[in-house]
Amino acid sequence: MSEQDQKTTHFGFQTVAEKDKAGMVHGVFTNVASKYDVMNDAMSMGIHRIWKDAMMDWLAPQPGQRLLDVAGGTGDIAFRFLKRAGQADATVLDMTESMLIEGEQRAEASQLSDRLEWVVGDAMALPFKDGTFDVYTISFGIRNVTRIADALSEAFRVLRPGGRLMVLEFSQIPNELMQKVYDLYSFNVIPRLGKLIANDRDSYQYLVESIRKFPDQETFAQMIREAGFDNVKYRNLSLGIAALHSGWKI
Repeated sequence: MSEQDQKTTHFGFQTVAEKDKAGMVHGVFTNVASKYDVMNDAMSMGIHRIWKDAMMDWLAPQPGQRLLDVAGGTGDIAFRFLKRAGQADATVLDMTESMLIEGEQRAEASQLSDRLEWVVGDAMALPFKDGTFDVYTISFGIRNVTRIADALSEAFRVLRPGGRLMVLEFSQIPNELMQKVYDLYSFNVIPRLGKLIANDRDSYQYLVESIRKFPDQETFAQMIREAGFDNVKYRNLSLGIAALHSGWKI
């Protein structure tokens, strides 16, 4: 047995071989692709839209920038970026082709098609040259990556000097009582919504568990620094249910 075969990681609360996780995550998002946007609204009561707008407020897209949105799925972040930046370009990369297809079929995609590219690819091995992009974003995707440190290193590599990383991800509520209330909602309501809306309880059970396995705000900020980024900061959203992390390639 090779060393690669022996390495393990988490898939929600399960321990699995590293080599198997990407395929399992791919299966989850293939299953939920057609209902992904509807479920996002149902799970967060629409608040995910406010979080994504907050991401754009802090990012402040500029004309002429090139965006890489990793795990960009159905295009939410890329569409927001292009509408705010004006004349800019965006590449949406996702490991799940069916998610990209859903994105391409959205009305915004046809309106912005001349400035949009859709690429099937892996966050840990990006198919782009060094220093290609001005901005790298990943929204609710980094926790699904098998080796987060590898994805952050790749983000650093493909950004030009002066480029910016921004990550929107579920996080940890600093208040213990509020975290317990949120856990009750997450574990009892979200999988049931998944069954009702997407006919897939298991995928949404995984998504809830994956949030609990993701590093807290300070730990993740340190991981970003270790990847080479400077001026790393974060902002909590909705008491810390989600967090925005920002870093610069100086």
